[in-house]
Amino acid sequence: MLKKTLLSLAIATSAVSLVACNDAETVAEPTEAEATTEPMVETEPMEEPEVVAEPEVMAEETTATQNIAELASENDDLTILTAALEASGMDQTLMDSGSEFTVFAPTDAAFADALTKLDVTQEELLADKDMLTNVLSYHVIPSMIVRSTDIPYGTDIETVNGQVFSISEANVITDASGNTSNITQPDMMATNGVVHVIDTVLMPK
Repeated sequence: MLKKTLLSLAIATSAVSLVACNDAETVAEPTEAEATTEPMVETEPMEEPEVVAEPEVMAEETTATQNIAELASENDDLTILTAALEASGMDQTLMDSGSEFTVFAPTDAAFADALTKLDVTQEELLADKDMLTNVLSYHVIPSMIVRSTDIPYGTDIETVNGQVFSISEANVITDASGNTSNITQPDMMATNGVVHVIDTVLMPK
């Protein structure tokens, strides 16, 4: 009886050991975590900075090589003015390199209109030195160079004649007689001043 009991215990013990071994073998092996791959972010190519072009430097003002009288004599639209300056002797004044002048120069068409209004011929006008001097000197500002950007709009501008005229912001001259004239070609630079071409002869009182 005792032998049967011991035999039974031995068998039971063996059975427990076998079960324990089987349990150990069936422990699940750890599974490797799947590698997570992050999606690659495409980087946008860097834009090259725009090259800003530097503003062009304006060419320097051309140096004048002629005095006012010479400038007028070589202008095909100022032939009557040139003849009038020579007849009055004012051409010599406007050649003076030691002085500065601003001259408002009427075109040939402007003189033609003036001759009609005065009811005289060109020859009669050129022969009247007193009239020529009175009219021409009213077109000259002495001792200063007044460029178009320096015109004192709306104020009285005194001339060599002694009388005044005014210029509006639209570059319209109103003379002492109430007539108007337009500046059609400003800033013709001379060695001794500046010439502004106008379309009507200015008339003093």
